[in-house]
Amino acid sequence: MPRFRFFKALLLSLPCLLALPVAASAQTPTPTPQVIVPTVEQPRHVAGKSSLFCAGYIRYQRLPKMPEVVGAEEEQEKRTYAAGDIIFLNQGSSDGIKEGQNFQVIRPRGDVKGVHKEKFGFVGTYIQEVGQLQVFKVWQNTAAAQITLSCDMILFGDLLAPIPDRESPLHRSYENIDRFAEPTGKQTGRLMMAKDGREMVTSSDIVYIDLGAEDQVKRGDYLTIFRPLGTGNITRVDNEEMARNRATGFQSDRFRGGGFSNQASRAKDETALVDADGRYRYRPITSREVKKNRPPMPRKIIGEMVIIDVQLRTATAIITRVTSEVHTGDWVEIQ
Repeated sequence: MPRFRFFKALLLSLPCLLALPVAASAQTPTPTPQVIVPTVEQPRHVAGKSSLFCAGYIRYQRLPKMPEVVGAEEEQEKRTYAAGDIIFLNQGSSDGIKEGQNFQVIRPRGDVKGVHKEKFGFVGTYIQEVGQLQVFKVWQNTAAAQITLSCDMILFGDLLAPIPDRESPLHRSYENIDRFAEPTGKQTGRLMMAKDGREMVTSSDIVYIDLGAEDQVKRGDYLTIFRPLGTGNITRVDNEEMARNRATGFQSDRFRGGGFSNQASRAKDETALVDADGRYRYRPITSREVKKNRPPMPRKIIGEMVIIDVQLRTATAIITRVTSEVHTGDWVEIQ
């Protein structure tokens, strides 16, 4: 009998025991405090690897003797080579070539002539950067290398130079370009030419200027791009007035009423030259005359650039921002 009572009491208490986890799980857990850290915008680089090492430059010094691309593993099938292809050099261990060496592949394009520049005399030879490669096998008089970066198709006769030490400048966080900023009084130069023979350039394009190490410019320097007011566009409008004082062309032959036209340009006040009666004469005022006698006008600021490579007499730069079209021949000023 006592055992029966024990089991009966156990069965009666079983629903309460089963309900305990349910009641416990129904309770709302206490929320864990969260700390929200404000995100900070990371500084952005102006140029990527391809822009940095495919930019090209204008070298003032003559090129020394350099290793040369003279063969390729698949030369029986093609004559241009790109990333991943195997090529051969005309120098080996006897010339100091070692396995694991990295080189910049360059192609001299000729002396720079007939460009917009302020400097007198020779400014340098334009050097096109066409890629990079790494040597992996060396013999006494030759070496095998694999192309690791292609800026353009690599050809036989291209030269090998040390890879330049370049780092991308950071973007400057300005909201807008001050299109009416006063001159800084620092060194000015010209935008001589642009990569790939372009005449019209914009943001992220590579350009070459006639300011270099001799002008105390350095990598990372920002320059303002500008031109004198009323100059520099591809098209040009001679803003002369078409309407003159006379009525011909504005009235009918029958009812024109005389030789006066109320659509003529503003008449020039020649009282100082004629008399003191305060009358206007028939000679119209022209835009050309107004421009000739006006005070100095502010320059037209059209963009900015930053230098990524400096040579003796020139520098390579990348355009960061523009307000309108930029082209070769525009002026630059160190900020």
